Amino acid sequence: MKKLFGTDGIRAVAGQPPLDHATVHAIGLAVAHSLKAATPNPRVLIGMDTRESSESIAAQLTAGLIAGGAAVENAGVLTTPAVAHLTHAHQFAAGVVISASHNPWEDNGIKLFGPDGFKLPDSTELAIESEIFKQLASSTTNYQLPTTNFPPPVNEGDRAEYIRFLLAAVPELSLDNHRIILDCANGAASAVAPQLFAHLGGTVVVTHASPDGRNINQGCGALHPEVVAAEVLRHQASIGITFDGDADRALFADENGRVVNGDAILLLAGRDLHARGLLHDATIVATTMSNMGLEAALNRSGIKMLRAPVGDKYVLEQMLSTGATLGGEQSGHIIFSGRSTTGDGLLTALLVLDIIHRSGRSLAELTADLKTFPQVIVNVKVREKKPLLDIPAVAQSIAAAEQALAGTGRVVIRYSGTEALARVMIEAEDHDAMTHHATAIANAIRTELGV
Repeated sequence: MKKLFGTDGIRAVAGQPPLDHATVHAIGLAVAHSLKAATPNPRVLIGMDTRESSESIAAQLTAGLIAGGAAVENAGVLTTPAVAHLTHAHQFAAGVVISASHNPWEDNGIKLFGPDGFKLPDSTELAIESEIFKQLASSTTNYQLPTTNFPPPVNEGDRAEYIRFLLAAVPELSLDNHRIILDCANGAASAVAPQLFAHLGGTVVVTHASPDGRNINQGCGALHPEVVAAEVLRHQASIGITFDGDADRALFADENGRVVNGDAILLLAGRDLHARGLLHDATIVATTMSNMGLEAALNRSGIKMLRAPVGDKYVLEQMLSTGATLGGEQSGHIIFSGRSTTGDGLLTALLVLDIIHRSGRSLAELTADLKTFPQVIVNVKVREKKPLLDIPAVAQSIAAAEQALAGTGRVVIRYSGTEALARVMIEAEDHDAMTHHATAIANAIRTELGV
């Protein structure tokens, strides 16, 4: 079992293990050694989000990579999917993103991509972990951050190239006669989205694009879609789009100020691809968190829905194994096979706008028939991630919910792959029953494992 890597890289409070100086340096060494086993002179591309700790972590990681024999190119502030795209396009041996995505500014993380632009498989992450622990065990001195100027200067052309790639995906798109609200979450989208949308016409109102190192995701972005929804109403806009800290996901608000999540985007995108004969085997891949209402709506359109574990890398794995053209998560990670190797919020935004443009229908009209089951998610902070079914009180509360809701709802209990949280998700036709069982399970977890 992996000890450092979660569902989306290594993530922790910046400056604390495993994001302390010594461990980050060891991560750089381990990654370089792993790459050199396959490539004599590996090149690594590094991008980062806007947290105040990102540059320091990039410097520490770069020092380790160079010490391990890798060359490093610094792309500066750039979105996660941009790094994935550029890694593959320019044949880097690996891409690295310094980001904790939707987490608060105090956290940070390290995400790794292979030369194909895909996130590393679990087996490769496990091997890198082993090398990291080996490096830490062999260290006999306290690590000090080198005084050399790491990382090297930023390649400003990376951002422009990524914008050209995005525009090429929607060559006929025009936003003329539309007012669009963009919420950049004070994150990596702040460096890309305003330039991108300047090419598309229309009136674009950009919000939360003034990062100060500590305001990323703070009361804005995909964690707070109600904020962009309110801006849509205030500006009488056609649509609102909101990103998370590294812009690998996007959520929306329609012209009525209603939040439109990833499930609804999977529905409208799936139908569009299906109508054009581009949805392989009439199948999409969602996750265990996607609402039963999405499955029902897709079925009405003759589209099958498969469920993968939570995490866009697991969605992608199932897409690759089944040949599915489209997959994603309720949280807004959407993957279009052949266009992206990971969730890409900006690409998703453009493709949704293109569907609206081609159909002549609004976002509200395109998602009007999605009737969702009531759903509640309760997050419980935990001190350790012990198997929940091994805890009698928790197992009993889960079993009671599953028995009571059999045929009329779903119970999904899991640990977050990026935070010290247990997530209790229940959806059911009966709102009171749903709330009762979610509270009971959360209380049992809190009693046994709570902080």
